[in-house]
Amino acid sequence: MRDYVIFLSLRTSQLAGTSLMTIEYSIKPGTEAADFRLSPINPAWILEGKPVARIALLSSSADGTASTYYWDCTAGRFNWFYGFDETLHILEGSVTLKDHVGRSRLVVAGDTVFFPTGSSAEWTVDKYIRKLAFCRTPLPGFLISLRGVARRLKRLARGGAEPEPSGLL
Repeated sequence: MRDYVIFLSLRTSQLAGTSLMTIEYSIKPGTEAADFRLSPINPAWILEGKPVARIALLSSSADGTASTYYWDCTAGRFNWFYGFDETLHILEGSVTLKDHVGRSRLVVAGDTVFFPTGSSAEWTVDKYIRKLAFCRTPLPGFLISLRGVARRLKRLARGGAEPEPSGLL
């Protein structure tokens, strides 16, 4: 079975002095075999063992704020500090995650976990783990406010109709 990823690209054209935006949809087949590359864990974060981590980029957004990866790791115990939002889904193996107050939870294949920007966790991988990670750099506060203004203006332009259920604006 092949996996497919749908990409949306926007293109601005100049036509008779007017700027037109066209939307192109394309379907790009996903990779059949992930191209894993070594992705060493920061040595200062390793608490026990010699974990070997690898990563494979699956997709990234045009604006650079979102990306999707496969990541795997062999046995070891280490800290992880999140500089972006990450939602992960465990595909294989398991890990015990310990939060900043010392609460531990075993996470196994099929589980999904969210780590907000600025969070950290201690990871204990007994044998092996493979995850699918959705990473997103949050927008700065002023851009979130600007997006809210744009949504209100868009709603006013539609005569006060309720906002559309999806989309950024």
